[in-house]
Amino acid sequence: MLLRCLILPVLWCGLLVPAFADDQEIEAPRVVSALEQGLAAELGAGLGRNPELAIALYCDAGTMGSAEGYFRVGRVLALGPDYIRNAALANAYFALAARLGHRAAVDAFDQRVEAAALKDDCGTFLAGLEKQRFDLDGYLAGLTPVKRGIADLIRRLAPRHQVDARLAVAVALVESNLNARARSPKNAEGVMQLIPGTQQRFGVRDPWDVEANVKGGLAYLKWLGNRFGGDWALVAAAYNAGEGAVDRYQGIPPYRETRDYVRRVMFFAGRTALRPGQGHRSAR
Repeated sequence: MLLRCLILPVLWCGLLVPAFADDQEIEAPRVVSALEQGLAAELGAGLGRNPELAIALYCDAGTMGSAEGYFRVGRVLALGPDYIRNAALANAYFALAARLGHRAAVDAFDQRVEAAALKDDCGTFLAGLEKQRFDLDGYLAGLTPVKRGIADLIRRLAPRHQVDARLAVAVALVESNLNARARSPKNAEGVMQLIPGTQQRFGVRDPWDVEANVKGGLAYLKWLGNRFGGDWALVAAAYNAGEGAVDRYQGIPPYRETRDYVRRVMFFAGRTALRPGQGHRSAR
């Protein structure tokens, strides 16, 4: 460790103090979803190749605590097309990944280039989503037949629950990327990531039954839509943080996780930015 600190730039000595785990920590479903969606944008799987979108989605994973997310941001900035390549900024994200224990980030750091100073930790990249539109059909076409079938199921059932189909698919993409076997550290389960209390509340007996899980999620979205007057931003915020938090703050709670969650749901749902006043409850 000492020898490495003597060789690497000063920046790295502070980052190498924590021991690296032999294996990366298992990521939560929302993180895995962002990583998978970012990779689709990076490689052009279903979506057209879009390095800016890839960076934004990888940033979402990073801000949720994923070392892999920050590492991939650095990778795109280091190896992407000329118009986006930035070695100093790539080094900054490799440094963030290394701080979280990512082995490959240490080797990826370009010792010939000083790392840029990060002022907003992905904020610029995430704000760029407002200028883009997500090709939902293209993305779904690039998924496995099983996941496409789940998306079709959601689209078929959503109207029966008076829920907008695109909103429902967007929530499922953010929650699990349509993974029927997803389980979060907080014990949220299945495609719609229903916690046990929500399962009981909406009559889901088997969360691993895809149709039952989807119906439970749609029932909850319908209930939230009625509660918040059809405001998609508030519905998404409540799905993430609970309706009590939305009531308490009279709008989207000031939690970074929830605000990023709402932004991502809205983006996938085809609403790239919150309109003035949207996502805020009027006083009753």
